[in-house]
Amino acid sequence: MKTLIQNGHVVTAIDSYTADILIDGPTIAMIGVHLEKVVGAVDKTIDATGKLVIPGGIDPHTHMDLPFGGTSSSDDFETGTRAAALGGTTTIIDFAVQYRGQSLNQALDVWFAKAEGKAAIDYGFHLIVTDLPDQRLPELKTLIQQGVPSFKLFMAYPGVFLVDDGTIFKAMSVVGEAGGLICMHAENGVVIDVLVKRALAEGKTAPKYHALTRPARAEAEGVHRAIAISEMANSPVYIVHLSCNEALKEVQAARDLGLPAYAETCPQYLFLDDTYYEQEDFEGAKYVMTPPLRDKANQEQLWKGLRGNDLQVISTDHCPFCFKEQKELGRDDFSKIPNGGPGVENRMSLIFDGGVVQKRISLNRFVELTSTAAAKIFGLFPKKGTIAVGSDADIVIFDPSLQETISAKTHHMRVDYNAYEGRTVCGVTETVLVRGNVVVEGRIFKGRAGNGRFLKRSTSV
Repeated sequence: MKTLIQNGHVVTAIDSYTADILIDGPTIAMIGVHLEKVVGAVDKTIDATGKLVIPGGIDPHTHMDLPFGGTSSSDDFETGTRAAALGGTTTIIDFAVQYRGQSLNQALDVWFAKAEGKAAIDYGFHLIVTDLPDQRLPELKTLIQQGVPSFKLFMAYPGVFLVDDGTIFKAMSVVGEAGGLICMHAENGVVIDVLVKRALAEGKTAPKYHALTRPARAEAEGVHRAIAISEMANSPVYIVHLSCNEALKEVQAARDLGLPAYAETCPQYLFLDDTYYEQEDFEGAKYVMTPPLRDKANQEQLWKGLRGNDLQVISTDHCPFCFKEQKELGRDDFSKIPNGGPGVENRMSLIFDGGVVQKRISLNRFVELTSTAAAKIFGLFPKKGTIAVGSDADIVIFDPSLQETISAKTHHMRVDYNAYEGRTVCGVTETVLVRGNVVVEGRIFKGRAGNGRFLKRSTSV
């Protein structure tokens, strides 16, 4: 099938120009002006006059169908990827989980089964590693060769996900040598565990104590330690969901020394703050996520980090739990509130509105933060993350002037609230193509569950 996109304003991480794009099958075949005069008959023509034509968004941090806290995240790979597509995201990298006693391949097979036949957009996997005796270390290299070159380790959640510093060092040494990448959840989880138990013993059970027992200093210490271990292991490191200026300073210091330290932040840390925990009648539980929301003063520092490339990526950490049936599990004990929130559908519009419209970042930087940088860091570029001849035709036609008000009443994520309820954003996804297939047209989902493909990724940064 041949598709011609006409008269759109094409924006990549480095270019900005008006052109037509010819798509032949799954890839971009030609870029130029007045292509209708040279390409002959096409099967479909899309008029993008007055619209931005950008690479499909890449969200490298999602948790679809994740068991956690006695329940599971409410979006599976069908509902979650449909919502992602409607928001302009064409690729996700989800986190598969290895539990105690499993081999790494056994863990990955579970997530293949979750995604197969359901994903409407393309997807890859990171692997969360929780059990790594020395005899299992060679499995890391095997997975890198199989197209899963990134792994996540936790300094938080003792007894569930936490691994010790020695395990982190060994994993970083093996993965770094093989060209892979370790993603770190960096918080001092051992100290946090003491703070949580102390708060509960004092009868402090409300949602706000989730934030008060996870101070910014605990995150900064974890980031400092993760970078120090990666330096000793001669390995790059990627800090996930960085939330505060104290932690950002640790990344900045490392990068100033030329160390291969990378980090992402998320929309919730750019637009929401810790006052949301003060809402009455347990409403603050909607914003219980890890790391927690921080003082509002951190937000402009994070934007500064995004402008200066000390933060390279904006992901979502999409991990939704319904308020009424799932967050309620912790009504009498904040430590039992499932950690996580929705966001995969709203990321592109939020960042365009808060970044480009508010003149915090350029259009090119918007594309880089939401697509290109993730493609490069996680081994997908130039197949994904840009608009170029030979690249996958993952394309978003984005209306920069259209406004919408975010609401749980109109979103497509399978969750009963929206963290950004009532926020009006300027800039909306109109049409989405994944490998040349139209999956969203006129803001209506036209795709199909199971059309998404698993992406074998190359070695990373």
